[in-house]
Amino acid sequence: MQRRALGLITLFALVLTATAQQTATTPKPPATHHAKAHQAASADQIWAGLMEGNKRFVAGKPKARELVSLRKSLATGQHPHVAVLACSDSRVAPELVFDQNLGDLFVVRSAGNIADAIGVGSLEYAVEHLGTSVLVVLGHTKCGAVTAACSGEKMPTSNLQALVDKISPAVAQASQSVKGNELVESAIKENVHQSAKDVLASSDVLRHFVDDGKLKVFEAEYDIDSGEVVRLDAGSR
Repeated sequence: MQRRALGLITLFALVLTATAQQTATTPKPPATHHAKAHQAASADQIWAGLMEGNKRFVAGKPKARELVSLRKSLATGQHPHVAVLACSDSRVAPELVFDQNLGDLFVVRSAGNIADAIGVGSLEYAVEHLGTSVLVVLGHTKCGAVTAACSGEKMPTSNLQALVDKISPAVAQASQSVKGNELVESAIKENVHQSAKDVLASSDVLRHFVDDGKLKVFEAEYDIDSGEVVRLDAGSR
């Protein structure tokens, strides 16, 4: 009986040893094309890819998607190359506007494309833990939040007033150079710039990544009528 038990133990040990050796010598599967592209692409190349996607969106010719297989492959993790701070407006959907797929964009949205502590923390998570290297602050034409801020009227609730107050500095800046009907559009652009500044001012983490050249910020505006995205910043940070 003891001999039989000893034999079984020895056989079990041999099997474990062989399995461990096979695991150690088996080559790891190659990285996916998506992961390779993420690691190799520069921020400017990533932006160019977004612009190509926007051209497809404008033309009504989006890429065909293998969503089921992609969804399954992403179940084990995500590595979005781009974070987008966009407005909550139902007409502005970054994944569609840039013709991107599941796993490509990490999107934070709020009325007026502004970020509070939760929004900034979400962006920090994307950059620090998911490897995101590009942040797009995306405003849009005919923005209701900016229009409300331009009206100068008191908002009906304290929450809406807090939102307008966040946009008011951009309105004040825009009003120095334009008046009347041009104010809203100018304030929309200025608010994109203000939002980008506010996000970095609110986060040591994001500033550190920018300073180290690991994060690049692009400012852009989406045209509700044409579907086109136009870059606003002369030189991204």
